[in-house]
Amino acid sequence: MLADIAFWGLGLVAVLSGAAVFYVDSMARATYALALSFVAVGLQVLFLQQNYVGVVTILMMVMEMAVMAVYMVMFMGMNPALMPMSMVHSNRTAAAAAVLTFLVLAAGVLLVDWPTRRGSPPPDVTVALGEALMGPKMLVMAVISPVMVATIVAGVVLAAHRTRYDRFGDDLRRPTPDDPQPGGVGR
Repeated sequence: MLADIAFWGLGLVAVLSGAAVFYVDSMARATYALALSFVAVGLQVLFLQQNYVGVVTILMMVMEMAVMAVYMVMFMGMNPALMPMSMVHSNRTAAAAAVLTFLVLAAGVLLVDWPTRRGSPPPDVTVALGEALMGPKMLVMAVISPVMVATIVAGVVLAAHRTRYDRFGDDLRRPTPDDPQPGGVGR
C-alpha cells in the first residue's frame, strides 16, 4: 500500500514538475523543474525493479541539467535564474498538437488489439534489457563515452574567447578583472 502511494505520488510530481517547465519564467527554473521531473521518473523506474535503468536515468538527467545550467551561466552573460522569459511559443499551435497527439495515442490504446504474451520473462530482466538496447556494442560505448566528454570539454574551451587568465592576468594576480563589459558578480 505504501509503495503504491509513493509510486503514484512520484507520478504526480513528474507530471507537475514537467508542466512547471512551461510555467516558470526563467531558463534556470525550467531546467530545475525538468531535472525534478526526470528524477521522479527515475525513482518510479526503481519501483519497477529496474535498478540499473532507474539509476542511469537519474544520474544522466541530473548531470545533463547541471551541464545545461553551467552553460547558461557561462555563455548567457547574466544570471539566467533572474531573467524573466517565456518558455512557451505558438500557444494555440502547441495546444492543438498536444490535444491531437493525446487523442491519437488514447485511440491507439483503446482500439488496437493487444497481442497475447508468448513465453515467459527472462530470469534477469535488466541483463536482457541491456542486451536489447546495446547488444554487442557495449564495449564500443564504454570506449566512446570518455571521447565524447573530452569533445565537450574541448568545445567549451575553444568557444570561450576569454578565460580567467585573460581577466586576471597570466599570474592571476590582477586585483580587478579586465572585463570589456562591466557587471557580473564583482560589479
